[in-house]
Amino acid sequence: MSADESVSRRGFLRAATGTAAAAGVASATGTAAAQESTEVVVGPGGELVYDPAELFITPGTTVNFVWDSDNHNIVVDSQPEGAGWEGTEGGAADLYNDGHEYSYTFETMGTYEYYCAPHQTSGMVASITVNESGEDPSAGGGGGGGGPPAIPDSAKTLGIATMVGMFSTLGLAYFFMRFGGDYEVDE
Repeated sequence: MSADESVSRRGFLRAATGTAAAAGVASATGTAAAQESTEVVVGPGGELVYDPAELFITPGTTVNFVWDSDNHNIVVDSQPEGAGWEGTEGGAADLYNDGHEYSYTFETMGTYEYYCAPHQTSGMVASITVNESGEDPSAGGGGGGGGPPAIPDSAKTLGIATMVGMFSTLGLAYFFMRFGGDYEVDE
């Protein structure tokens, strides 16, 4: 065995160790990156809404609530059994203004409903549904199709107009066949 061979073996071992360490770091980084996050805007443009009003996420997703106008909060109305979401600090009593941010990581699957205390009667309510797919189950996102295709309003209008035209023609044809046809003309 020559000195060159032992150096090659050492070089190989160093490279293998470096590769294993890099793979371990990539794996750990990949795990951290797997945790998703999304954003809900509170009072966008001064409107009394949460945007989006309905959110579908996977377990472990962090939702960042960002205030875009003043005097809003998040009060939890209902949540799945075993979940511990409490909404913004202070509950219904404390309000927050433009620029405030609040985050919560949703782990328990189910539907979370919440509202803004001073604006609930104005319709400032929303929900977050945590499920395995992170998608709206009624939207037909799963395999097997999602129901019939959507028909544009213009196509519906054309179909109705066509039906009216056909029935009018058939009605006139019946009328002329029953009562018309042979007119006697006096000469």
